[in-house]
Amino acid sequence: MPTRPPAKRASKSAAPKLGALPEWNLDDLYSGIEGPDLKRDLDRCEEECVDFEKAYKGRLGELAAGTGGGSLLAAVKRYEGIEDLLGRLGSYAGLIYAGNTSDPARAKFYGDVQERITAASSHMLFFTLELNRIDDAVLEAALRDPALAYYRPWFEDVRKEKPYQLEDRVEQLFHEKSITAYSAWNRLYDETIAGLRFNVNGKSLAIEPTLSLLQDADGKKRKLAAQALAVTFKANIRQFTHITNTLAKAKEISDRWRGFVDVADARHLSNRVEREVVDALVASVRAAYPQLSHRYYALKAKWFGKKTLPHWDRNAPLPKVESRAIAWTEARETVLTAYGAFSPKMAAIADRFFTERWIDAPVRPGKQPGAFSHPTVPSAHPYVLLNYQGKTRDVMTLAHELGHGVHQVLAAPNGPLMAPTPLTLAETASVFGEMLTFKKLLAATKDRKARKAMLAAKVEDMINTVVRQIAFYTFERKVHTERRNGELTADKLCELWMSVQSESLGPAIELKEGYETFWTYIPHFIHSPFYVYAYAFGDCLVNSLYAVYEKSASGFAERYLEMLSAGGTKHHAELLKPFGLDARDPKFWDGGLGVVAKLIDELEALDNRH
Repeated sequence: MPTRPPAKRASKSAAPKLGALPEWNLDDLYSGIEGPDLKRDLDRCEEECVDFEKAYKGRLGELAAGTGGGSLLAAVKRYEGIEDLLGRLGSYAGLIYAGNTSDPARAKFYGDVQERITAASSHMLFFTLELNRIDDAVLEAALRDPALAYYRPWFEDVRKEKPYQLEDRVEQLFHEKSITAYSAWNRLYDETIAGLRFNVNGKSLAIEPTLSLLQDADGKKRKLAAQALAVTFKANIRQFTHITNTLAKAKEISDRWRGFVDVADARHLSNRVEREVVDALVASVRAAYPQLSHRYYALKAKWFGKKTLPHWDRNAPLPKVESRAIAWTEARETVLTAYGAFSPKMAAIADRFFTERWIDAPVRPGKQPGAFSHPTVPSAHPYVLLNYQGKTRDVMTLAHELGHGVHQVLAAPNGPLMAPTPLTLAETASVFGEMLTFKKLLAATKDRKARKAMLAAKVEDMINTVVRQIAFYTFERKVHTERRNGELTADKLCELWMSVQSESLGPAIELKEGYETFWTYIPHFIHSPFYVYAYAFGDCLVNSLYAVYEKSASGFAERYLEMLSAGGTKHHAELLKPFGLDARDPKFWDGGLGVVAKLIDELEALDNRH
């Protein structure tokens, strides 16, 4: 059994029609799970965390009140260095595990590293807690030091947490118990999902290829896949119900102790976005359901010669439109050309992911489903995970994740404390990358049927990003609100799921038996409660940004890259101001949603011209 993913340049198991698919090289982080460099850093991080606590605990007020901010600056820089080290170790363990969550050796390694990081970082907890006990006037005086003032955005973010922080020993207890609390349940969920098998027409498939069949051109395969998903989800629903109940209760306990009023307030705080902004987004999207998803799915049903479509046909390719497998080299060229036409700098950064082996593309048994771009730490670089199967949506996923990757590379110079971007803005570059790629492909498509198929695919992606994610957010709100009154049965969870899905998808989508269990496979509900609205936020934001770009392209790319380079140093209002946009204005969301509506208008017009 290998101790780390093999450092191959390409997967030989990839289907020939796709070409050789790259596997990432994690040696840029560590040489292996038994490597001396890894052992050295694990030992070093424990020693440095203990030494840091001894050097600074109980002294921060004194340092801040000293001459200038130099003494406090030294502490912040040392803290930042340790955060980078902890992040590098955690990222490596997480990426190793994502490569094959079914491998017991990797699972043990991941768990062991998590435990050591948690134990070491418990010695760092005092730092932000103690910073928040410094008098505002004293801290403000220290921040007059230009070198310390560089970290002002970070200090301001730390201060926003002040009303919700607890006494030091309680914070330490929460921190140390995370290993046996939400982290353990997250891991159980991941391993359960990775271990599921779905019997599709006599073949035993993992979840990723089974979900992929829902986009197959063969309607029988779509139906069989949906039925197989339902059978397996139902067989495991007690476990998923228990995990969901436990994590929702754990969140309720944390929220209650910290003083959060609304079930999503903790997420809004971490996203640095006001509750009323999110509420306005949600209200705008839900009000637009009839003009977006309801209208589009009625149109799609007509294309299939029906009044309604079963849920397994929701993402089906259009009838009588040829689909083909897109080779990896073509996918790469498509995305890089689209990026390059917008900004050569953006394309150059994206190209490094290919040439320097920062991408893991093949579908493998046990590999984490879905896709992500992990920023790791500023002293290293991001890594992208895909499950590439040659579909048009896979090309869009590549464009999406590379958008994240470019954003993460550009933000890295801000350092470990200020490179991370709030989720609401973290989706901006990814969705913009998709839009660039889509527009390039659409401009090159002259055939009416092919153009219609492309427009339909883009509308579906936007509905999945905006409508579906707001429906997810609505479902989560219902789950976490109801959980405050006691445990939820599997039937209740299914009932809540069906209510929001029916509302969002509309009367043209028939939710057949078995669909009620499909909430079980959405990982965001488990890993990042209320994350999902960030997708809708990002999509509407990008629609508005792209409209500005189309009206006045001169100088836009430079302003856009400058926005990405800000990382977490600026609030969304400040970042959008150069583009004349304001997310606090309810009309802002209507403008973004109008872009989707116009694409549906174009599809209707194509039908009428037929």
